[in-house]
Amino acid sequence: MVGRAKGERRRATGSAALVAGLVLGLGACAGGGTSDAGGPASQTSTGRSTTAPSASSTSTSTSDTSSSSTSSSSTGSSSSTPSSSPSSSTSAPSPSATPRDTSLRPGDSGPRVRSLQRSLTRLGYWGGTADGTYGGLTEQAVLALQKQAGLDRDGVAGPRTLRAVADGTRPTVGAGAPDRVEIDLERQLLYVVRDGSARWAISTSTGSGETYESSYDGLAVAVTPPGTFAVGRVYDGSEVAKLGTLYRPRYFNGGIAVHGAASVPGRPASHGCARVSDPAMDLIWSQDLMPVGSTVVVR
Repeated sequence: MVGRAKGERRRATGSAALVAGLVLGLGACAGGGTSDAGGPASQTSTGRSTTAPSASSTSTSTSDTSSSSTSSSSTGSSSSTPSSSPSSSTSAPSPSATPRDTSLRPGDSGPRVRSLQRSLTRLGYWGGTADGTYGGLTEQAVLALQKQAGLDRDGVAGPRTLRAVADGTRPTVGAGAPDRVEIDLERQLLYVVRDGSARWAISTSTGSGETYESSYDGLAVAVTPPGTFAVGRVYDGSEVAKLGTLYRPRYFNGGIAVHGAASVPGRPASHGCARVSDPAMDLIWSQDLMPVGSTVVVR
């Protein structure tokens, strides 16, 4: 009897130990892995785990503003709460790089100017010799290109003007006599036409449309009448007229002539004549581009 009682006590003790072990084991598994809410549960060395309290929890926890990870204390308990606001760094934006100005303008010189001059000549905009200096003739050739391309008329080879040069913008004319001088009132261009094509486009300035005092008829309007005419009288020199001095004029409509002038702006500004630069007038004379009796068309 005594031996049976001792054996039953041993079995009871062993069963109690087994139950206790199962309870402890179930407690440890409940805290491991990933929680249903999606956040990791942190496990301490004692098998207890804590997670950040929900919004409805009445318990408090200590937040580590320097880190968002869960930290374990020396006692084996841990707690974590997200920082109230994410850390961010603010830096001043770096200034955008300023595009390099590639424009060419009066007063510039060098290989790029010479290249521009050669391109303008090749396209048909007369500007004298390609000497690498952006002078008055280069400005007039740039003006002629700008007029042909419908760009702002400032005589500066800016990005749009340089693009028009690169695109090969050539002077064009309509139908008419195969050999003629044509004056385009809208574009303010004088075309030297040969075999039906524009050999040269030269910047010109025609009648301003303004009223002025005429020594012949009193008040008059500064216009260049359209039509088809022929070159009549010519004068090889500087002819002093009542309205000013005309350099080497070639008259084609009464007192209206193509002549050289010191000022040839990009807009209509004359009393009715077609102004061109003095060197352009020298070209017309040296190559006899407006012989007496030849056709002049004003459109």
